[in-house]
Amino acid sequence: MAVPSEHGLTCCKLICLLLILGTSIPSATALIEGLYCGTEICYDVLSVGREATKSEIARAYRQLARKYHPDRFRVGDASLAGETKESAHQKFLLIATAYETLKDEESRRDYDYMLDHPEEYYSHYYAYYRRRLAPKVDVRIVILVTVLAISVFQYYSWQSSYTEAINYLATMPKYRIQATEIAKQQGLLNRTKEKGKNRRSKEEIREQEEEVIRDIIKNKIDIKGGYQKPNISDILLCKIVLFPYYLTSYVMWYATWVYKFTICREEYGEEEKLYIIRKNMKMSQAQFDSLEEHLKETYLEKQLWIKENYEVYKQEQEEEMKMKMALDPRMKRYRRWMKNEGPGRLTFIDD
Repeated sequence: MAVPSEHGLTCCKLICLLLILGTSIPSATALIEGLYCGTEICYDVLSVGREATKSEIARAYRQLARKYHPDRFRVGDASLAGETKESAHQKFLLIATAYETLKDEESRRDYDYMLDHPEEYYSHYYAYYRRRLAPKVDVRIVILVTVLAISVFQYYSWQSSYTEAINYLATMPKYRIQATEIAKQQGLLNRTKEKGKNRRSKEEIREQEEEVIRDIIKNKIDIKGGYQKPNISDILLCKIVLFPYYLTSYVMWYATWVYKFTICREEYGEEEKLYIIRKNMKMSQAQFDSLEEHLKETYLEKQLWIKENYEVYKQEQEEEMKMKMALDPRMKRYRRWMKNEGPGRLTFIDD
């Protein structure tokens, strides 16, 4: 029979020592410092079992909190023998942590899982900090409040732009004279003689006439583009709420377009022609609506919905712009300055 070597005996001793240590380590050492109650078991801190109900946990917490509360601590108290004010304070914090961990069902479930599966080290860290760093307010409420705030800002911003446009138009002689004539025809500016206490001052009469003119301009002039009258359906909140409707409408419109003009080869109507022209010019609906009607009629006469015609028209516009710039006196002075002095030279000539 072979005698075991000294190296083999050493390995056997190490293995036995590790097995003895592994079986003798208490379960509390599997707990992680910094998570929940640290190396203490939260149930033991509150002196309750793992099967304890919420009411039992709350009752145990209240009893221990009254006992160790810093404001209730008294030196020489028999129930706090051997405790100092600092140790009692630390004990109170540990009791509060244990209660916060066990009173919430999800937190208690994660904690029980950590006790049953101490080997899943990183998973416990993730579950603990995910819960601690998670927002306390429902994300849906945050999104809703943000959308509402943006929508309110949009509407008041558009209303301010619209009011600014009306005030500007009210100062222009062209629109002011037309509005005044309409007001006179409707009998809104007929001054009646007022006597006694009801007699108004000239300032009051002028303010009333100004308000009448503004109202007529609002009702008679259709402002397009960025200064148009605000519509509640254009704000972000309504856009989001009506998005399914818009999406369905677009899909139906696109399917109808393909069927009518691609499959059936029908002729374009005026509305469809203007739509294609707008797409060729890469203009938004608001920009295209702000164009004058005679320009749209010119586009239709030139058949700009046809790609080839639009390319020719675009080239003509570019050439025309070059000619205007060539004949513009300001551009001539600029080119002469660039040729003689240039941007990198010092000059005292006041052109």
